[in-house]
Amino acid sequence: MKFDNKKQQHRINEQIRVREVRIVGDDVESEVLPTSKALQMAEEKGVDLVEISPNANPPVCRLIDYSKFLYQLKKKAKDMKAKQVKVEVKELRFGPQTGEADYAFKLKHAQEFLSDGNKVKAYVFFKGRSIVFKEQGEVLLLRLANDLEEYAKVESMPALEGKKMIIILSPKKAGQPKKSQQKRDNEAAEAQAKTEAKAAKEAEGPNPNSPFAGLADKIAKNEE
Repeated sequence: MKFDNKKQQHRINEQIRVREVRIVGDDVESEVLPTSKALQMAEEKGVDLVEISPNANPPVCRLIDYSKFLYQLKKKAKDMKAKQVKVEVKELRFGPQTGEADYAFKLKHAQEFLSDGNKVKAYVFFKGRSIVFKEQGEVLLLRLANDLEEYAKVESMPALEGKKMIIILSPKKAGQPKKSQQKRDNEAAEAQAKTEAKAAKEAEGPNPNSPFAGLADKIAKNEE
């Protein structure tokens, strides 16, 4: 089969000049053959001999119709592109005097955005003379970053741009969100408390009011 050499990405058929190749393909046993023999086999099957791993020793060639081979490569590249995660920048707007309920609502949305792998651009908008509260806006954004410590890292600290003070938060690596130091300390304290409670219970011995109290002694006495 003839193809445009300028557009070809692989050597095929007579363009393969090495002495021997390893052949692979559908219904083909992988083996090393003289290139002339591999070309003859491809011709008998009505397909092309396509060099897919030129740097291997010997080079690996596939018995396949070259047009079909190119279609498979294109489809594979398209599928891989479709699976790539597209990082979006989600915006959250606050006021310098945002209430607790509104803050909690937007904090939850930020957690969802970051968990999905998106960035969060949070900003405080200063309307009119509210610019005098810019320090209050900065504190709010820093609080947001602290509350999202398990989900995000700060890409850019709060900065005033016109009438907006903006902070950019990037998601942490995929997987379980990193626990804050405070949460790790709390979990360690809970585990320690459970261990101590278990040890104290074992030290007290069996409960005399339990219906199983003395059962082990009775069994041992019967065995004697």
